[in-house]
Amino acid sequence: MLKDTGERVIPEFMKPENNMLLEHMARYQFALRYMYGRVLDLSCGAGYGTHMIAKGRKRKVREVIGVDINEEIIRYARGRYYHPNSSFHVYNATGDTLPEELGTFDCIVSFETLEHIAEEELLLRNYDRLLKPGGTLLVSTPFGQGRGKPTRSPFHVHQLTSEEFRDLFTAYERTSFYYQEGVLIEPPRENVSYPLGIAVAFKPHSSKAT
Repeated sequence: MLKDTGERVIPEFMKPENNMLLEHMARYQFALRYMYGRVLDLSCGAGYGTHMIAKGRKRKVREVIGVDINEEIIRYARGRYYHPNSSFHVYNATGDTLPEELGTFDCIVSFETLEHIAEEELLLRNYDRLLKPGGTLLVSTPFGQGRGKPTRSPFHVHQLTSEEFRDLFTAYERTSFYYQEGVLIEPPRENVSYPLGIAVAFKPHSSKAT
């Protein structure tokens, strides 16, 4: 039986109306429109999002790889979610050899990862190294007091401000920012404070993004 960390989203153990489940599923549903080719789900957790991509974009996506640092959750994902175009692997998202181990991808989805990583620059570097020129990166994170500041979650190193989050993607060719409140994901509206942001960043076809 999986140990409950308080942050895991495992659909089969949650009520369909659970707000956290609905919010996480909404992010993957939002991501589907951007998925094509070879896809990496970095910090995939229980694997339901990887499976959503493999099934929902089976005509556009030829392979989806789900990666998480937790061996237990990857064992669960392998046993629970099967699709001929997907697989699950144990790796550290900041690992120096990740590109050599996995290759490169047309699309990377990395939801709810940044707030758990102290070595932020290593994660950003891997986004760039793992993403093909012209590829698409989707990243989400909850907002808080800012880099290096305390959070109310014992599982988070820190939570960036909206401005800090936007500054992470300045070198990309273009980036669209969306914001989430419950299951609603939308472009920013004036004078609205959102708890979470999503970046859709497009890597230049030449030269590195970071």
